[in-house]
Amino acid sequence: MDHQPEYTPPAAPRRTLRQAFNLRTLKYGSHASLFTVIVLAVVVILYSLAMQHNQRFDVTQAKRFTLADQSVKLVQGLTFPIKVIGFYSLAERERETFTDLLKQYAQHTDKISYEVVDPDRQPALAKQYDITAYNTVVVEGNGKKEKVARLEEVALTNAILKVTRNTKKVVYFITGHGGPALTDSDRNGYSVAKQALEEQNYTVQELVLARQAQVPDDAAVVILVGPRQDLLDSETEALRTYLGRGGHLFVMIDPETVPGLVAFIKQYGLEVGNDVVIETNPLGRLVGGDYLLPVVMTYERHAITKELGNVMTMFPLVRSVQVAKDLPQGITAQGLAMTSAESWAETDLKALHEGRTAFDAESDRRGPITIAAVATINTANTGTNPSNAGTSSSGSAESTDQPETEPSAHAARLVVFGDSDFANNSLFPVQGNGNLFLNTVSWLAEEEDLIAIRPRKGGGSGPVMLTAAQAPLIFWLPVVILPLAVLASGAASPWTMSWASPSSVSRTRSAPRSAMGIGTSLNRWRCAGMIKNTMNWRVIWRTYGTPGWSRSSRQRSNPLG
Repeated sequence: MDHQPEYTPPAAPRRTLRQAFNLRTLKYGSHASLFTVIVLAVVVILYSLAMQHNQRFDVTQAKRFTLADQSVKLVQGLTFPIKVIGFYSLAERERETFTDLLKQYAQHTDKISYEVVDPDRQPALAKQYDITAYNTVVVEGNGKKEKVARLEEVALTNAILKVTRNTKKVVYFITGHGGPALTDSDRNGYSVAKQALEEQNYTVQELVLARQAQVPDDAAVVILVGPRQDLLDSETEALRTYLGRGGHLFVMIDPETVPGLVAFIKQYGLEVGNDVVIETNPLGRLVGGDYLLPVVMTYERHAITKELGNVMTMFPLVRSVQVAKDLPQGITAQGLAMTSAESWAETDLKALHEGRTAFDAESDRRGPITIAAVATINTANTGTNPSNAGTSSSGSAESTDQPETEPSAHAARLVVFGDSDFANNSLFPVQGNGNLFLNTVSWLAEEEDLIAIRPRKGGGSGPVMLTAAQAPLIFWLPVVILPLAVLASGAASPWTMSWASPSSVSRTRSAPRSAMGIGTSLNRWRCAGMIKNTMNWRVIWRTYGTPGWSRSSRQRSNPLG
């Protein structure tokens, strides 16, 4: 009987390699495409959020890409639109610098607009603004125009300041008493301070008070810098009358000078000591000074010093300026800057000149020592001669916790510093000295909106202050140590090459395995790995895995060699 063969269903066709590869490609390709779409969606969302909430982060130590406090305060107080036009050719790289800087200003206000103009393509507009050179910036607003020849933050901020001010206040410097000259460009002159005041939209003039019966009526501030000879009685009376009508006086007195002026200032509750402040805090040595250069970082709470924070100021050869315990009626006073607790006011000036100084508990005063003070005189109560007024029971205002008091409309203002060198040409740009001087003038001129940390010229971080230990290191490291290290590495190269030669490999045959260098073992296994795919692994192990192998033994035992 014939048996029919059992039915066997046909086997499913096997997928070819090409089909399997296509399915795998489709699978992973779809995953990659989906992942790409997700990443693009996240990037678009982040970009839209960044455009709506624009934030800048300046990680440089000197904050080179952040506007100074004065620039921010100025643009935030604008009440009318300001237009800034930069005339740059298309080939100028400064176009980007101009745009980046104006973007920082526009971040803080909507009153500033800017545009970049090519004077070659728009000659009519260049002629309208009288542009004769490339890289010129014009600030326009309030019906005024100011040109900036060199683009930097300090110049642009000063230009905006000038177009926003309707009047220019006059600052007078009393001359004729041996103090530093405004036109002197030497290290002890005051030409840098004069230029800084003019950039702040002040008119600076000299005043020979001995030739005039009174201080001019247009004087916003009168400054007396480091006189060597005392004032005449007529000059002292003119200053008293000026304060009596609500004037603003800034006096800087150096040690061992003008006792008559010291007596005049005492009438307003400020006592200038006949001493010299000695500073033993090592902070002065860190900046290259000695015990006669106090470095101040402690300030009383006042409008002049509120923006300084922990900024250092330096006062070479300074005397004390204390607030009297009993103030005349109608006068409030407080200190501005104080030295450290390690300082003292030295009264034995003869011993100091001989190079001998030591703290004397009986005659000297232990720090902190106030070296700058301010007095506000209510002329309605004191009249023109505060020395005849009674004493006030309120006392001095030397506490840092005391809130700032706003002077009345008729209040005179007096600021006294125990040193004039802190604002000369050599020290004005150093640390916070220039800001302290300009803040004092701004407060006296009743322009508190200008009190701030001002932008630094050049946009840099200023001079680097090296310690006494860091200065030799700057010399020894790049000039001596690094060249010697290069010479030593060059001298050691022949010995390094001799150990890497083939003869040095054979010398390791008799050496025990524990004495072989790590580099030799690594080279052995690297060689074995390179010929792993072309030689029998047992032969490789026998050849390269045996301790004490050498080039000659490898050639003898290698059957393929």
